[in-house]
Amino acid sequence: MDASLWVAKTGLDAQQTRMNVISNNLANVNTTGFKRDRAVFEDLLYQNVKQPGGQTTNNTLSPTGFMLGTGVKINATEKLHLQGNLINTQSPLDLAVMGNGMFQIQMPDGTTSYTRDGNFKISNTGQVVNASGFPLIPAITIPANTAAVTFGQDGTVSAELDAGGGSQNIGQIQLARFVNPSGLKPIGQNLYEASQASGVAQILTPGLNGAGALKQGSLEASNVNVVEEMVNMIETQRAYEINSKAISAVDGMLKFLNQNI
Repeated sequence: MDASLWVAKTGLDAQQTRMNVISNNLANVNTTGFKRDRAVFEDLLYQNVKQPGGQTTNNTLSPTGFMLGTGVKINATEKLHLQGNLINTQSPLDLAVMGNGMFQIQMPDGTTSYTRDGNFKISNTGQVVNASGFPLIPAITIPANTAAVTFGQDGTVSAELDAGGGSQNIGQIQLARFVNPSGLKPIGQNLYEASQASGVAQILTPGLNGAGALKQGSLEASNVNVVEEMVNMIETQRAYEINSKAISAVDGMLKFLNQNI
């Protein structure tokens, strides 16, 4: 019975971790470009009391074994990179990716991070940066005498100059695509880092070779479904309660043994 207590305890730990994952999803329901997490469960090692296929007589084998499980654990959390809804903001510097691909952001240490958050701003030098002030890669600098800026679906950036100065091509946005986007490492600030699991970034032109097209004046909302997360929360709570009741039941059985034997 002591083993039963520890098995139920692993269930409590696993459900508590899943609740943390669900809580993080709900906390980021309004985070631009956020991708929800899913907890991945796996069973623990088994106690092999009797081997399946063991010899029962000289001519017969055991069709099943006697294997006692030792519990459960959370093996991983997986990012589900599904497309979120597009929100029309009408801001000329807001960009959304319709399909696969991520914007490239240059970090202060010179490394490259990746994001689906297209909420861009203009720095004091005219450079296009994210909300944290980190510049977009490839660098886009908007001239000071720009009346309007246009981002094409293929990533072409053009500026309409003041006083009839005409239109000027000022850059080209490129997107990064990964073989396994779930292998990207989230680092906060709506950013991801590449890892060995994600593979090397494929730099593509928006709208070509599997990369999504850009939509100006829009942002991609979080792909968290509040109703689904609430259902998952109720399911997790019930599973937690069941494991707690299992501990109470084993405790009652041990108490009965102690008092009557």
